[in-house]
Amino acid sequence: MHDIRTIRDNPAAFDAALSRRGIAPASSDILAMDEARRAKILAAETAQADANKAAKEVGAAKGRGDEAEFERLRALVAEKKSEIAKLNEEAKAQDTALTDLLLGIPNLPDDSIPDGNDEDDNVEIHRHGTPRNFAFQPVEHFEISAIRPGMDFETAAKLSGSRFVLLSGAVARLHRALAQFMLDVHVEEHGLTETITPVLVREEMMYGTGQLPKFGEDSYQTTNGWWLIPTAEVTLTNIVNGVTIEESYLPRRYVAHTQCFRSEAGSAGRDTSGMLRQHQFEKVEMVSVTRPEDSAAEHDRMTAQAQAILEKLDLPYRTVVLCTGDLGAGMRKTHDIEVWLPGQNTYREISSVSVAGDYQARRMNARYKPAEGGKPQFVHTLNGSGLAVGRALIAVVENGQQEDGSVDLPAALHPYLRGKTRIDADGQMV
Repeated sequence: MHDIRTIRDNPAAFDAALSRRGIAPASSDILAMDEARRAKILAAETAQADANKAAKEVGAAKGRGDEAEFERLRALVAEKKSEIAKLNEEAKAQDTALTDLLLGIPNLPDDSIPDGNDEDDNVEIHRHGTPRNFAFQPVEHFEISAIRPGMDFETAAKLSGSRFVLLSGAVARLHRALAQFMLDVHVEEHGLTETITPVLVREEMMYGTGQLPKFGEDSYQTTNGWWLIPTAEVTLTNIVNGVTIEESYLPRRYVAHTQCFRSEAGSAGRDTSGMLRQHQFEKVEMVSVTRPEDSAAEHDRMTAQAQAILEKLDLPYRTVVLCTGDLGAGMRKTHDIEVWLPGQNTYREISSVSVAGDYQARRMNARYKPAEGGKPQFVHTLNGSGLAVGRALIAVVENGQQEDGSVDLPAALHPYLRGKTRIDADGQMV
């Protein structure tokens, strides 16, 4: 959410930042609503002062035996109480309307990110590894002989419908090993705190990280009001919801492996083959909570942590900075890490690492107390996939596929597979 004081101080800059996202100027509507709200508050305060003054004079009139004045003042106090109640109610309604308006406006893009309309305007900032030269035509993950026995879309569709998958045997074991490997690296080498979180959250938690109110159709809600998390960003970030912490407590760096659930409401017809885009999937998510002056460096740190997983798995990738037209609504700046998928002959996103600044913190009222004293300040929040487990599985098997239909597995995973190094063409791990 945005700071109304910042908009008051420089509405032109606010509108200019929104225009980079292709959004029409909004400051005039915001400030008009803010002025109306403040006018109601001032009127209520003035009426309260009049009521307080009259209330003091009631006793004096009674003491003088001036019944007429006593009755007039008592009626005035009653009238003012009614007026105050009405003005407070109107001010509250104005405040709610202003908050709702501010909640619906996306974050302002960082000055450093490129302008653009869509993903075609994103800018590559890093590339690692060279795509393998195959002596045969590589295929997509679900077409590999070694993988077909353990990746069942038909049974999953019978159980749950489209965009679900049933993993079994060697493929299920590989999926589990990838998640464990990622967690171990992030905890033991990157110093993140492993966390197990719920996957059902209250509605206010979805508001806190910006999934609501605008993007409710992208997630699932239960009949009793809980929401299924689209990512552990929701639970990990909301750990500091409504909390004022000591500066010495920062930075906080969390990692969690969870199931994630997305309706994919806006992706009809996209990536329908295989398990690239699913309603239910697993992800290892990283979240950091920092001081404002540390968030830019933390963004680079988290990007490097996600990249490190791919490097340990010996997977080629590239990193791009998203342009204004492709930037998520709640973020100031995002690095997308895209892994090479030889079956598609292209790079595909496997991680988004983003800095939200104080946008989520204001929605959550998450602050810290400066060590030197003074007024509590809003924290900055960041999140990133470290990595999407299913997409990592896709990348591992496509890059490791062999001409006979078997799959060679990365050396980093061998200890997690009890020394197994490949999946043979019949789908057995050997």
